[in-house]
Amino acid sequence: MAIRLKTKDEIEKMRAAGRVVHKVLQRCKEMCQPGVTTKEIDEEAYRVFTAQGATGLFKNYPTYQPGEGFPANLCISVNEVVVHGIADGRVIEDGDIVGIDCGVKLDGWCGDSATTVMVGDVRPEVRKLCEVTEHMLALAAENIRPGRKWSQVARVMQSYAEKEGMGVVRDFVGHGIGQAMHEDPKVPNFVNQELVRNDIELRQGVVIAVEPMCNMGTYEVLTLPDGWTVKTADSKPSAHYEHTIAVTADGADILTDGR
Repeated sequence: MAIRLKTKDEIEKMRAAGRVVHKVLQRCKEMCQPGVTTKEIDEEAYRVFTAQGATGLFKNYPTYQPGEGFPANLCISVNEVVVHGIADGRVIEDGDIVGIDCGVKLDGWCGDSATTVMVGDVRPEVRKLCEVTEHMLALAAENIRPGRKWSQVARVMQSYAEKEGMGVVRDFVGHGIGQAMHEDPKVPNFVNQELVRNDIELRQGVVIAVEPMCNMGTYEVLTLPDGWTVKTADSKPSAHYEHTIAVTADGADILTDGR
């Protein structure tokens, strides 16, 4: 595992990319209304980030050859879809939750963030799912500091979510990020033997994309025949939040909060 530490100047370049991602997500939140299609949101996101001089990280990933990779600009995952939902003609309805994941590159540096939008009259138990998952991300930021092991942070996140009755997804984890969207290390939201054996020391200059995903039922998931879309195994709702976070001398610096 080769973790590349970032300088202060490099972190500021990543913050600039993070501002673009934040701008995209804010516009997507505004558009998440009943009657709007996920494709319309995806197309607007493309317009927003290209107007800022950025390029998307998701379209055609991982090959970046047209027609060979992911077919959309964003991952838009509705209700029981956990991650990697593909924008299409699906119409958003009142009561839906819409996970939106955006990654861009600006001047050679990446930003990656996700949020889950609650549309209209969302059932209380689904609202709780979103609130718990978002709070997991806040807990991560509160507990990140130099000298800690990632397992200490992940244990706090997992314990909180499971005490609230949520299933913490095991099949997908966060990641290092920099000039490439996916760098070392893998950043799980749970503790397992692999993490204990290969724990991550949080040091100043480490930059990671932390992205908790929680399901209202089982943590188990399955991939649909399109090879991308991942849904909950029991078809219950799922929520996803993400920030790109730098480890500083004082703790955590969120690079995708729009500052």
